[in-house]
Amino acid sequence: MTDARADLDAALAAIRSGPQGSAVAAIFDFGGTVIDAPKSRRLRRKPADVLLGGIRDHMTDGEYSRFLRELSEALAGRSEQELDDLGRRLFQRTVYGYLYPEAWELIRTHRAAGHTIVLVSSLTRFQVAPAAAQLGIEHVLYTPMATSGGVLTGYPDGKTLWHNGKAEAVATFAAAHRVDLEHSYAYADSIADLPTLSLVGHPVAVNADDALSGAADRQHWATLAFRPRRAPRASDYVRTAAGFAGLLGGALFGVASKALTQDRQRMADALMAHAARNTLRIAGVRVRVTGREHARSPRPAVFLFNHQSQFDIIIVPEVLGGGVTAIGKKELTKNPVFGPLMRFVGVTFIDRANTAQAKAALRPVVETLRGGLSVAVAPEGTRSYTPEVGPFKKGAFHIAMQAGVPVIPVVIRNAGEICWRNAMVARPGTVDVAILDPIDVSAWEPGDLDDNVARVRQLFVDTLLNWPH
Repeated sequence: MTDARADLDAALAAIRSGPQGSAVAAIFDFGGTVIDAPKSRRLRRKPADVLLGGIRDHMTDGEYSRFLRELSEALAGRSEQELDDLGRRLFQRTVYGYLYPEAWELIRTHRAAGHTIVLVSSLTRFQVAPAAAQLGIEHVLYTPMATSGGVLTGYPDGKTLWHNGKAEAVATFAAAHRVDLEHSYAYADSIADLPTLSLVGHPVAVNADDALSGAADRQHWATLAFRPRRAPRASDYVRTAAGFAGLLGGALFGVASKALTQDRQRMADALMAHAARNTLRIAGVRVRVTGREHARSPRPAVFLFNHQSQFDIIIVPEVLGGGVTAIGKKELTKNPVFGPLMRFVGVTFIDRANTAQAKAALRPVVETLRGGLSVAVAPEGTRSYTPEVGPFKKGAFHIAMQAGVPVIPVVIRNAGEICWRNAMVARPGTVDVAILDPIDVSAWEPGDLDDNVARVRQLFVDTLLNWPH
């Protein structure tokens, strides 16, 4: 275990054992603390470039002044709705990949402690609000922008949340929400945030610049170091291409090795086993599993996995072994690599935009289960932008109830680190998987389904919060 990981684990343990409840706040700076700095163009004139370029770490007074000038030129005359939409697109296209997983661990631990979580930034809501929404953070403080006649003037509306302005906004919020700052936490990376950190009883310097690092040392504040978020390197592209070649080669070898049996299921099992194993080995990805015994018994079952990465398609077959097919979204049929392979192994594709057709497509899956073949499903229905577990759809649970088989949670951690949500490039690393105890759904009543599904989802949340060892 690295020193940085040990420091984070100690911080998480202190939060769990410390004061609980909403009177304690956890105040997070945005750029450099929750989000690493995405790469952006040096010449920033378009709104997208300005908003993206403003998300950076260790910002100085001069850099913030320059950002405000660029903001004025780029945003003046545009509507708030236009920029809200742009901010969401930027998050979904780029910013999500620069979320620090360590920050997410802190946020979810504070949430479990019942703390009031606040995301605060000197930037605009167009940059900060999309991330807050994905992280489930209700309270967001930012520099408001003035409007006139329904469009932005390009200038801040009042005082910016820079330096003392940010501290004043936090103090005002604390007074309005009965927050006890003496028992609260604040996380920031820049010396400009010294006034904010000084407000609370538990200040933490995160990836601190030299000036803040010195101040933290003098005042004996806690410090944390998060791993930098980096864009894919040339070696990652080469390794990924080789991995896909290995996937196709392994798939062909698997089918050929069982072709003489003329048993399609045995060929499908061999396809998945060799394809997954080849891809993981060449890509440099290790899968570490706890609860492996639940992958094989009981069978058949509906395996439920949380979904953050396209690499889950490789991880799940590796963990569960043979005798499993899946349910996937219709769009996957267009994937030139995964589409044909998934069709061969009998994946049921559903159109998420058409509820009636989706339900009709799922009916044969009940017979598949009754015939002895297990099914793997992502109950969130889509990949998440953060490690947060999204809402669960009920289709997989209906199937399990009708077929009379258990559901088995498969909790995946770190897959989004290996392969970002919208990317096809894999980085080397370790993915952790916890296969939880089977859940008997035979006594579930339709009227209690929402509560039962919520309890299963909470198992995923709790497991990610306190990983089994």
